[in-house]
Amino acid sequence: MFDRLELLIGKDIEKLNKANILLIGLGGVGGYVFECLIRSGIENITVIDYDKFDITNLNRQILATNETINMKKTEIALKRALLINSNCHIKTIDVALKEDNINDLISDSYDYIIDACDDVKTKISLIKYAKDHNLKLISCMGTANKKNPLLFKITNLDKTCNDPLAKKIRTSLPKKYLNAKVLWSNEVPLIKGNLGTFCAIPMTAGAIIAQYVINELLKNNENHFR
Repeated sequence: MFDRLELLIGKDIEKLNKANILLIGLGGVGGYVFECLIRSGIENITVIDYDKFDITNLNRQILATNETINMKKTEIALKRALLINSNCHIKTIDVALKEDNINDLISDSYDYIIDACDDVKTKISLIKYAKDHNLKLISCMGTANKKNPLLFKITNLDKTCNDPLAKKIRTSLPKKYLNAKVLWSNEVPLIKGNLGTFCAIPMTAGAIIAQYVINELLKNNENHFR
């Protein structure tokens, strides 16, 4: 089923099949990350999300439909993954990841951790935990109130600008944590207060994060995506 991908990366797809990924958040960005990982042959994914879909998710979340409203995001993600690739092993955890349970929920068995949640304190805790335990992490910064998907980039946290969420996190962390890898956009937010969203923004952010993680998994292989 992954013949077209194998044309690009050859037998390196086996490395993706065996990779073990932790994804926190199945919303706008996280849902697209999940979709890309599944369709790229990654079969072992743990997802953490306590939320349910509501009608306001329909404009931007790939897992949200009229049929999934009021259903658990983890439950729908599991069903979708198996519809795409029946070899997937998806572990679902229906809790809110917090500083006081992070030690119980995260281990060193993951090849990569992807933070697509929207809670500032949780993001800060994840960056600290990953750095302190020498774990690979990429964290998504703000995607609301922006319209240009071409302005996304991945850098260290200390290189961010025009991103209110990144600023909150950056100013809350000691200097030793500021080399955390983050996806962000330098587009100045269009409005303040309410959070408006255009579907191409979380879609693009999720695809870029997934591509980055896949490249990291294939880093020492000649067929990684350049």
